[in-house]
Amino acid sequence: MNSEQTDPFDDLLEANRAYAQDFAHAGFDGIARAGVAIVTCMDSRIEPLRMLGLEHGDAKIFRNPGGRVTDAALEALVLGVHLLGVRRVVIAPHTRCAMAAHTEDALRDRITELAGQDAWWQHFHVVPDQRAALVEDVRRVTSHPLIADRVAVGGFIYDVDTGLLERAV
Repeated sequence: MNSEQTDPFDDLLEANRAYAQDFAHAGFDGIARAGVAIVTCMDSRIEPLRMLGLEHGDAKIFRNPGGRVTDAALEALVLGVHLLGVRRVVIAPHTRCAMAAHTEDALRDRITELAGQDAWWQHFHVVPDQRAALVEDVRRVTSHPLIADRVAVGGFIYDVDTGLLERAV
């Protein structure tokens, strides 16, 4: 990058400086004040805290494509349960999710086309049946030996068009 080019992060750093001017969370201990952990999709239409009436510091949030309880999500939940005050787990994939709308092959084809190189080795972990996947994810949490009966676990589908959660499990 030469001196004539701008840093692609300048706008974000400027926004961060504005954010830091009235930053009010210094010294916060990181405990989930409402005792909630949320596993949801990375989709920008989802506002995990706001959709549950929570505020900064109330919950631990784990996001990934499709909102699945992956091994990494389980790791985060174990830490949340034992170290960060988590007593309730909300698993909330959403309607109109790209991970539920495409096949693995279709996503690989599309990424191959966009990237200009073969993406057939990459796994995207599509979700052919969201409700079945949600049942599986709730079971993964409730049967985990380090979590099991230490928390309440709920499976919900978040509707990106209405903002409502539907209890599914």
